[in-house]
Amino acid sequence: MKLDRGLTVERMTELGRVSRSGFYRFDDRCERPGDRDMDLRDAIQRIALEWPSYGRPRITAELRRQGWIVNPKRVYRLMREDNLLCVRKRKFVVTTDSNHGQKVYPNLAGDMVVTDLDQLWVGDITYIRLREEFVFLAVILDACSRRVIGWALDRTLEDELTLTALRMALARRTVQPGLVHHSDRGSQYASGDYTDLLKAHQIAISMSRKGNPWDNAGCESFMKTLKYEEVHRNEYRDLVEARVSIQNFVEKVYNERRLHSALGYLPPAEFERNLALPKKDAASRQLPL
Repeated sequence: MKLDRGLTVERMTELGRVSRSGFYRFDDRCERPGDRDMDLRDAIQRIALEWPSYGRPRITAELRRQGWIVNPKRVYRLMREDNLLCVRKRKFVVTTDSNHGQKVYPNLAGDMVVTDLDQLWVGDITYIRLREEFVFLAVILDACSRRVIGWALDRTLEDELTLTALRMALARRTVQPGLVHHSDRGSQYASGDYTDLLKAHQIAISMSRKGNPWDNAGCESFMKTLKYEEVHRNEYRDLVEARVSIQNFVEKVYNERRLHSALGYLPPAEFERNLALPKKDAASRQLPL
């Protein structure tokens, strides 16, 4: 006796004169092919839309921060199928003009092993195109956390641009003994006003080797991220609009939310808070009862 297993899906769709996809769409009891990936695809697409430069490692890390238990190979497969793999960025171009008569300082940062905040600050300058002009951005990062601690945006490349960024960093941070400030050999960083301000706070001065931008790779990396994720996605009308938008990106997006592979896929601000926890615990244990 042959067991009657009922009508197959193919036979039912044939008799009902409906498509197979239409049958699945209106039968909630049936699990359509790919259903188990739909929510994950949606999460991946939302992350990719918000962070266009994120590749598979960062998207996987962000999914896990959102509570997903997911394999990187699965994430890569879905990104490839949905054409979400990011385009490799071009190498950066050296733009620093070090032809000046100011004193050039040796590279102290090359041999440093940075293990804490305020051991090494790195500075750099880049240009940003507005609708009808160029403006310039100077930044200072803490090399340990990759956090932007000082920045300035203006129309001029005069010394005041880098001095404004440095003053912001000094106001926000506590200068530690042995702190090193590293930059390229540009005239803005070699100027007397800039180096005098560093010396007044007992900050050691370090500069990249001639024609070697990789000595300041950390800051160069930030500039590429800024251009790719903020500047190239906007068309600023004027300096005021550019300053507001870039401030939001630097302070609220880059420092507070953007994941960094070098920080174990944490944002700089969260990395700094985690770094401070053992110190607070140790200090509390030393308090008298």
